[in-house]
Amino acid sequence: MRLDVLNRGYGPGTKVLFALIRLFSGHPVPDAARIVFYRPDFYGNRAKAFTHAAMRGPSAWSVADRELMAAYVANVNGSAFCIAAHTATARRAYQDGPMVAAVLADLESAPIAEPLRTTLCMLGKLVAAGTVSAADMRDVLAAGATREQIDDALAVCAAFNTTARLADAFGFEVLSPEGFEAGAKYLLKRGYK
Repeated sequence: MRLDVLNRGYGPGTKVLFALIRLFSGHPVPDAARIVFYRPDFYGNRAKAFTHAAMRGPSAWSVADRELMAAYVANVNGSAFCIAAHTATARRAYQDGPMVAAVLADLESAPIAEPLRTTLCMLGKLVAAGTVSAADMRDVLAAGATREQIDDALAVCAAFNTTARLADAFGFEVLSPEGFEAGAKYLLKRGYK
């Protein structure tokens, strides 16, 4: 059940912004955006800055790789909103929907490079079990990922583990496929600022 708090509690400027977004995009403002505007001083401003740095900051991982990580973390969490949002964004970033679907369906047989596969496996274990071991990290390094790539992947995981849990706690509304595609286009153009 969607929490009503996402429908109220905004100042006049934010309400006008939401109306303009709906007018120009033809889609409602996603609840992931609504929540950052609800309490910007407490959560929103910090979450936007951290997520933007994790997803669009300097990294050896491509933007598409990081969007796939977000989709994979959401998939392990079972968060319908985040799965749809980041699957759409990863598909658009890679221009390869079947590959993205293959990763989410069966990571072991998906047609991706070993550093990414092993990193996703480690992130999945972290999300599902809440912990990883030194051996897990050695496996990721042995597969060819660098320490910096591990740090970057963990930042993506932190951002989207939090977002997925908020999505489920607040009951984020799942958009239409067109709404998620519009969101993906926006995220790839402007990021998470």
